[in-house]
Amino acid sequence: MNSDDAHADTQPLDYANHKGPGALQGEVWLNVQTYQAQSLIRGRRGSDEKPAIIGLVGCADRLKVLWQAIRLDDPFADWWLIKVEESIADARSRLHRLQAQIETLLASSDAFEVSAAQSSRPHRVSLQFANPYAFRAAQMLADYDRLMCSLLTARHLGIALPGDVAEQVRGSGRWLRRVFALPLGYHSLEVCRRDVLQGTARAEKARACMGEVPREVLCGEQLPSLRPVTFKVNGVGDTALEKEG
Repeated sequence: MNSDDAHADTQPLDYANHKGPGALQGEVWLNVQTYQAQSLIRGRRGSDEKPAIIGLVGCADRLKVLWQAIRLDDPFADWWLIKVEESIADARSRLHRLQAQIETLLASSDAFEVSAAQSSRPHRVSLQFANPYAFRAAQMLADYDRLMCSLLTARHLGIALPGDVAEQVRGSGRWLRRVFALPLGYHSLEVCRRDVLQGTARAEKARACMGEVPREVLCGEQLPSLRPVTFKVNGVGDTALEKEG
């Protein structure tokens, strides 16, 4: 070791100029093949003739409100996010079952070797969401898009779907629309668990708007599988971090 190396080893670390890694950043893109799925990205504005349809983007915006309310220990937000989580899982499970049934029909044709139709110019949309449930909703939309591709392939080949399968496919878009509209039922009233336990006027207003929070949710026994850190108010101006549920 030369003298320069020894000198370098004994130099104090300049913490003011020592920078750690910056914030993590990345890109997520959703490629949509069909018009049916594309129409559910932004939904539809309401008019005198037709009601509004909440799309993926509108759902993601409302989920941000839920996510922030959970940070402030709102049990109604926890309850609503559980509903969203369960509804997404149920819709995806039903879409997967339909997808498997149609793929079985496509594979049963001895005359053809079939691959599902794909768009020559898919619609590509950047997903810049603030919480994981919005991305789960986007995965659900991708499942629906894949189902529509398989359906259109079967129609192109003249393969008829059984009556029950065809009926479910016709109604599958409504499954997504119900999920996307679900967060609209939540009202941000700045209520927390302490309000509910103490029966404050704010808690009573929340009950009147959204119903009675299940006991297991209020007590923290049942929570969304993914949730942000919650700030619980322990006193005036005093907050404490709660571990993530």
